[in-house]
Amino acid sequence: MLQNKLIKQAYLAMVLMVGLSTSAHAILPIEKLDSFKGAQAYLVQTKALPMVDIEVSIDAGDRYDPASKSGLASVAAQLMNYGAKSDKGLLTEAQIADEIADLGANLGMSVGGERATMRIRTLSRKDLRDRAVQLASAMLSAPTYDAKILVREKQRMTTALRESETKPEAVLDRRFRKSVYGNYPLANSPTVQSIANINATDLQQFHKQFYRGDRMIVSIVGDVSKAEAAEIVQGLLQKVPQSGSPVAKLPEFERSPVEPLSQREVSIPFDTQQAHIAMGMTAVTRSNPDYFPLLVGNYVLGGGGFVSRLMSEVREKRGLAYSVSSYFAPGKDVGIFQAGLQTKSDQAALALEVLSTTIAQFIANGPTQTELEAAKANLMNGYPLRIDNNRKLLDNVSSIAWNNLPLDTMETWTKQVEAVSLEQVRAAFQQYLAMDRMKIVILGAKNK
Repeated sequence: MLQNKLIKQAYLAMVLMVGLSTSAHAILPIEKLDSFKGAQAYLVQTKALPMVDIEVSIDAGDRYDPASKSGLASVAAQLMNYGAKSDKGLLTEAQIADEIADLGANLGMSVGGERATMRIRTLSRKDLRDRAVQLASAMLSAPTYDAKILVREKQRMTTALRESETKPEAVLDRRFRKSVYGNYPLANSPTVQSIANINATDLQQFHKQFYRGDRMIVSIVGDVSKAEAAEIVQGLLQKVPQSGSPVAKLPEFERSPVEPLSQREVSIPFDTQQAHIAMGMTAVTRSNPDYFPLLVGNYVLGGGGFVSRLMSEVREKRGLAYSVSSYFAPGKDVGIFQAGLQTKSDQAALALEVLSTTIAQFIANGPTQTELEAAKANLMNGYPLRIDNNRKLLDNVSSIAWNNLPLDTMETWTKQVEAVSLEQVRAAFQQYLAMDRMKIVILGAKNK
């Protein structure tokens, strides 16, 4: 048994290395599969590797956490790896781990703001693929949520939370989220108390309410036919209920209001040599028509590394920070813009002034024609690297499906970047960003 495991793992490592060196010479089409149990399903066929990568996206993200039990969605997903009921009986934590190792596969859960995701990577050989799908199906449909394991995992999470309170990046992130998201549920972060409030019944009820077919999307990339992909979808979701009771509607995600600086700026004392600064506000969703003008414009502003405006003004001209950046984080229903840097504690005020002035000038004037053309060329020429292996392809297919984008988005991506004009960038930045709506969080600054 051990020898078989080692052979399978060595073979998997070999094909993974081949996959990492495989370039995407053509954009592979996304095929829509028949719906099953109310779930949407999509496939990209590629013969580059004898592998199949699968993602199940579930509309069960952190935004559905009750305020007093923040972290519930994450705990519910995490414990799916630690016990499940299958056709062969109860699968323990150790048995699940052994089966994954024996298959030479990867299988795990993660949770973000909008969705939970199950990722499966396995060899495409039918017997191994079927076993991986059967295991994933049991975890997806019937996790046991053992109370003893829950106690153990809550202790781990509590320890991690207390440790995070000593890390400036984590403290800054939590406070920034609270400032930007306002009354929207994503403003809340797990605490020691909220984790303590979660019990096994909460997990069972959350799973029953959210883990069902009509809240799922299955994306598949790999060496399988359309018929085989349909079998995978049916195998994964065969025991998942198609629907359930209505889910309470989330509050509206409100646009950041115009506020005086005194109400928008938060200063957090922290014993650190480096001041950490974050600035941002609510922004667009991924399906917004202005996504591409904002993407291209932000490459010039702060997304292009050493060629960005922020890097030039903050680092090269003044030496205030080693790194500075900005980005848009658009989702299906929510989106934010964020810029940030780290600097010496006694020069935080100057760094913030330069950061603010640079962003304000860019909002007012946009990029130059030369900057625009350079940004578009870099983004277009770099696009093949975004889809040069199965995992990256799966990321793109999953994003397209989740955000209800056209199925030819990968084929038209570079054309949409190329079509962006100066006027579109200026108009988009002026429409969606404004300095008097920016939230600012400064951690660890020292007054001179």
